Order: sequence, then structure tokens, then C-alpha cells
Amino acid sequence: MKEALFLLADLWMIFAGYFYGWRFIRRYGNYLLGLEWMVVATSGGNFLLWSLLGADGGSVLYDVAYFFDAFSRSVGITVILVMGLMKVTHRYKPSLGADVGVFAVATVAGLFLRHFHGADLHTDRAASSVAVFYIVVNLLTAVFLGYVVKRLWDAGARWPAVRTGLVTACGTAIAIIYDFFPLPFDDANRTIFYTAALATWGTQGFVYFRAYRALHDRTAAPDAKPAHATGATA
Repeated sequence: MKEALFLLADLWMIFAGYFYGWRFIRRYGNYLLGLEWMVVATSGGNFLLWSLLGADGGSVLYDVAYFFDAFSRSVGITVILVMGLMKVTHRYKPSLGADVGVFAVATVAGLFLRHFHGADLHTDRAASSVAVFYIVVNLLTAVFLGYVVKRLWDAGARWPAVRTGLVTACGTAIAIIYDFFPLPFDDANRTIFYTAALATWGTQGFVYFRAYRALHDRTAAPDAKPAHATGATA
């Protein structure tokens, strides 16, 4: 049962990443969010393949998995997410150079930081610092997402605001548990944790797309007025 739930969670993340990533690009021309969502989906596909092939720690797929993990935890679902959402919160329009540059930085970060995964945080000061860095950038991103929640609420999009707040809280909990608080009842492969993490990350992809859509619909026109109906945009 645990393995089946893990596979379902991973498939959900893969679907949400590719489907909503493509919609970000096709509908809104937002390549920052669209490509990052697809990076998350590709990470899920690699993780799924690695798991199905026996979860060998010496596999190339294992190294690739932690490159994607470091890519998104350091810059992808932090800096890139904020820059992408600023298109509807601040009418920010990054240049092509900015788009390429931030993905280049994320790639370098992923290649460098992946080496610290799996180290003993009690004895390896560098690995401990990297783990703290992941939490700090997650918390800073959560602060910005709190601002997005306020914007949604003020615009009358109450349900998207609630969902965005809840999934952000879940994502932060996953980030804190990831390195510092392993679940004592989990197995050696951390199946329960990764099932919860994959399900959360996939749901973030879905919820943040809906939040973006809600804000876009209310800010696309210069004279757009907030809809104050409490049930707006479910």
C-alpha cells in the first residue's frame, strides 16, 4: 500500500508539473513558471524511474535526482517562483537575459549543492549550512507567498487565497522535516515522507497555477476592480 501511494503521489507531481507548466507558457507566456514546473515534473519522472529500477544509490539516476532536488530547493521554487509570480503581483516583465540567467544560476546551484546531500549534518558543517540555507530561502519565499495570499484575499478570491496559504504551510513543513526531522515511524527509504513531499509539491503546482490565474484575471485590465464576493474563483 505504501509503495502504491508513493507511485500515485509521484505521478500526480509529474502530471501537475507538465500540465500546468505548459499552461503557464501557452496561456500566459510565463516561461519562468512554466519551465520550472516542467523541471519539477522531469525530476519526478527521474525519481519514478530510479525507484522502479531498484532505487540503487550508485545509479546515475540517483545523482540526477539530487541535482534536480538542489536546483528547485535552492533557486527554482524560491527565486524563480517569486520572479514568475511578480508578473501578476507587480506587473514585472523580466528580460530574456534575466530568464536565461536565473535558470543558469539554478543549474550551477544544483550541480554544486547536490554533493552535500546525504552527509551527516552533525559532523559536516558545510552540509549543515546547506540544509539551513534551504530552510531560510523557503521561509523567505513563504513570506512572499503570504503577500500573494493577501492580494488574493483583497481581490475577492477567497478560496484561492486559503488554498495558497495552506499548501505553502505544507511546503514549508516538508522543507523543515526534509533534513532535520526524519519521521521516526518511517522506513529506511523514507517512503512515507517522500509520498507526502511529492503529493505536496504536485499540489503546489496546481494551487499556485490557480492563484496566478485568479490574480491575472483581476489585474490583466488596467481598470480591473476586485470582486468582493466571498466565493469568487473556486
